Amino acid sequence: MIKDSTLDSIIKAYDIRGLVGKEINEEFTFAAGSAFARFLEAEREPGTVVIGEDMRPSSSPLATAFSDGVTSQGLDVIRIGLASTDQLYFASGDLGLPGAMFTASHNPASYNGIKLCRSFARPISMDSGLAWIKSAIKEGTPIPNRPVGTSRDQEMLTDYIDFLFSLFEIDFTAGRELTIAIDAGNGMAGHTAPGVFERVGAKIVPLYFELDGTFPNHEANPIDPENLK
Repeated sequence: MIKDSTLDSIIKAYDIRGLVGKEINEEFTFAAGSAFARFLEAEREPGTVVIGEDMRPSSSPLATAFSDGVTSQGLDVIRIGLASTDQLYFASGDLGLPGAMFTASHNPASYNGIKLCRSFARPISMDSGLAWIKSAIKEGTPIPNRPVGTSRDQEMLTDYIDFLFSLFEIDFTAGRELTIAIDAGNGMAGHTAPGVFERVGAKIVPLYFELDGTFPNHEANPIDPENLK
């Protein structure tokens, strides 16, 4: 049973965030996936949810439980695997599907969370859906009289990089070769940046590109001056 006090603590104005194990666990994300599926049906959204996850150790199992919650209600799932939040929003827009991203952004490794959106990456806040989902979690997960949905994997990183380059009418291969030092902080930039900068012929000096959601070198918060040292 998920306590009301826990739901009040982790369901924020614009997303869901909390301590892994103590507040956010697989029981919760299964219930959240089921509630999200019912919300989407009530809103006449498409019947498939696209799910992305960051490199935190807890993200994949939490995303799997969420996926199981969605499919338990008869909706289908597309999992794009490791992704940045902006890549998940791209996938939602490109595929025209609602989405869920498992990440705690700049929060420490002990946290995780979920960012939800409607189809075409339209945001969901407390006023536009999170309150409904919170109430549905409290009600419990019903057993629908319909077949369980399906889940499949789909690679979206290449399409996302293509989209980024489509935003600029510039020949990035012209001119002098660039050498760029990038501190990925063991986060998802280490997943996305190589594919982007390879296309422009830039030489990367990588710092902490190894994906590691325990953040062994410094915290993920880019606005903390201590993380620039």
